[in-house]
Amino acid sequence: MNGMSVSVRARSGQQCEVPLRLTARGRVVVWLLATLVAAGVGLGAQSATAGTPAEPQEVRAHTVVAGETLWDIARSATPAGGDVRDVVADVVRTNDLPSAAIVPGQRLVVPLPADADA
Repeated sequence: MNGMSVSVRARSGQQCEVPLRLTARGRVVVWLLATLVAAGVGLGAQSATAGTPAEPQEVRAHTVVAGETLWDIARSATPAGGDVRDVVADVVRTNDLPSAAIVPGQRLVVPLPADADA
């Protein structure tokens, strides 16, 4: 027999196989579960959307000299009370650097400190 069946005992005492059928309520439950799974997959596959654009950041070009570190460069670009680590991370990200390692002659784009205009 194809599909699912259940074994039941007839009034005569004999065992017989009866096909298992969904009731109307069972079909509604299966439909709702399928809809919820599809909605979950749809929401999980949703792409990220960008928020509002960030404020433009003034930058300067900097050529690395021998003995200079990214920390030295970032320290000069860190606003008063700012964290040098944040500026190092910004310089690495802005310049698509694979690490914080730099070499003499390398040109970097460095953010200007926020209080540089004053």
